[in-house]
Amino acid sequence: MVVLSKPAPLHDHYASIKTCKPRISVFKGIPSINLRDPKAKMLIIQACQEFGFFKLLNHGVPMETIARLEAEALSFFNLPRSVKDKAGPPNPFGYGTKGIGPNGDVGWIEYLLINTDQNPAISRSAVKDYVMEVKAVAYEVAELMAEGLGIERRDVWSKMLREEESDWCLRLNHYPISQDLQALSGRKMIGFGEHTDPQIISLLKSNNTSGLQICLKDGTWVSVPPDHASFFVTVGDALQVMTNGRLKSVRHRVMTNSLKPRISMIYFGGPPLSETIRPLPSLMAKGEESLYNEFTWREYKASAYKSRLGDYRLGLFEKASTTGH
Repeated sequence: MVVLSKPAPLHDHYASIKTCKPRISVFKGIPSINLRDPKAKMLIIQACQEFGFFKLLNHGVPMETIARLEAEALSFFNLPRSVKDKAGPPNPFGYGTKGIGPNGDVGWIEYLLINTDQNPAISRSAVKDYVMEVKAVAYEVAELMAEGLGIERRDVWSKMLREEESDWCLRLNHYPISQDLQALSGRKMIGFGEHTDPQIISLLKSNNTSGLQICLKDGTWVSVPPDHASFFVTVGDALQVMTNGRLKSVRHRVMTNSLKPRISMIYFGGPPLSETIRPLPSLMAKGEESLYNEFTWREYKASAYKSRLGDYRLGLFEKASTTGH
């Protein structure tokens, strides 16, 4: 049984994420969870409390569906730049390169942001089939999270993700080989800078190329071994708030690879823009206070859009009495 203690003070968590240590190691302790395991709901909660992140096995998404979208993405990214530019700029959806957001963040990356099957860049049916499958997995994982936390309404989060107005997004990333730039700089290049995901939940699928790193509770950056057959599930900021800090959104980043390009496909599951984000009363222990001021998803999304990648976005919404600043 998972013990659901009161969350640690957020200023402790904030201090740890602002001091991520430069030491990098290949981390073999990423929780691997079989979606069909009878204990999956408890294992998911343990993983999300400790890491905010886990590897999902036996997810049920057909490999043919994954391979088709991955091939479509690679074909698009291999097109001449002049052709790709016609699918941009990403405002908010479309093709972009190097620039990440409007506030000066850059990375060795090109990407395509999609939120419907009505995109001109790649096969609509490939996107539609993939999104349908991945959404189903996201709903199931969200319901297992609710069950694992002892919430009576197991659909409390999956309902938000299922809503027709759900603010979801599919991001296709391409990190080209950066051997020449690495030789010039003497170190690996940042593909996508450190950040947390603002949504409820994210499901990441990549090819078999390394590069993804997460920051542990002690501030150490570790490399996540790639696994082409599995998904990686990430807790988002909105879920951290709705669990009153019991589940933590994880800081992560991507570094480039000098030998192979990296392709990743991420589904970001967000609630409707009008949804109020606040800790669930059914989770709160007697006498426990909310660590956050409530806000709508529209308000948080707008705030996140104005921030830099590495900013601690939730800091603006924490109650002053919990942080001391």
